[in-house]
Amino acid sequence: WRAVSMGEGMTPVIRFDDNVLLKMDYLMPTLSFKDRGAAVLVAHCKSIGVEKVVQDSSGNAGNSVAAYCARAGIACEIFVPEGTSPKKINMIEAHGAIANVVPGSRDHCADVCRAKVEAEGVYYANHVYNPFFYEGTKTYIYEVYEQLGRIPQHLIIPVGNGTLFLGVMQALEHLLASGVIAQMPTIIAVQSEYCDPLLRAAVRHESEPAAITPQPTIAEGIAIGEPMRGATILAYAAKYGVRFIHAPEKDILHARATLAARGIYCEHTTAANYAAYLHYCAQYGATPDCLITMCGAGLKSDH
Repeated sequence: WRAVSMGEGMTPVIRFDDNVLLKMDYLMPTLSFKDRGAAVLVAHCKSIGVEKVVQDSSGNAGNSVAAYCARAGIACEIFVPEGTSPKKINMIEAHGAIANVVPGSRDHCADVCRAKVEAEGVYYANHVYNPFFYEGTKTYIYEVYEQLGRIPQHLIIPVGNGTLFLGVMQALEHLLASGVIAQMPTIIAVQSEYCDPLLRAAVRHESEPAAITPQPTIAEGIAIGEPMRGATILAYAAKYGVRFIHAPEKDILHARATLAARGIYCEHTTAANYAAYLHYCAQYGATPDCLITMCGAGLKSDH
């Protein structure tokens, strides 16, 4: 793994205001938190002799896998849906990977990629299915505890396919079982107002994601209409009282501008986290000691 790592992780935790801390997870080699999982997944691929991988992504995970595959000398092909930020596609191609832009939704893009896997037998380096990816995203929580000596009372976690959410929940369970923390923090799971199958299911106390028709959203990173690990996400939500909240579409750009005015230039999906936090406060009141992840850098989503 040492030959694959590019120094990902241990991103700063900074104070934004009296109630909010930011985990600056876009300070990664590919400017996204997905490097946590990609480093572990690609290191595993290298260890078992994989020569080529394919993957589907809304952009960040594909770019991250492409970069780490370039580092490891593994051929890579990425499928992204139409509407993916052009700069993310440019970064994928810059790493020597093939980028296929698939017409239609993010979910259709995944179907096209999986059809190639079935037809050709190539390794599916997918961040949703592969458990090694979650071993990487678990480090988000381990780092926070190492940096602060505690876990904040509230955690804002964006949820599309749930790669960060599931890593966070697994790591928190580990800390709880180990006696490192005495109780779980309040998890506030963010979904796009225009693509919210998990939120709808959670409100109805259902165990499977709701059937929806996703609408276009600038929060492209969480625009997943059919999350493949949805049942697992909802099981965690029910077990630990996870609270779902919308990121109002009309508030995302304002949230992004507010963050940028304080020196934090993040992508639209990341700004959705702060928009959702403000929406949560409007509904439930002041929410102190809240950690919000800054998942992706702003330059990647400027069209």
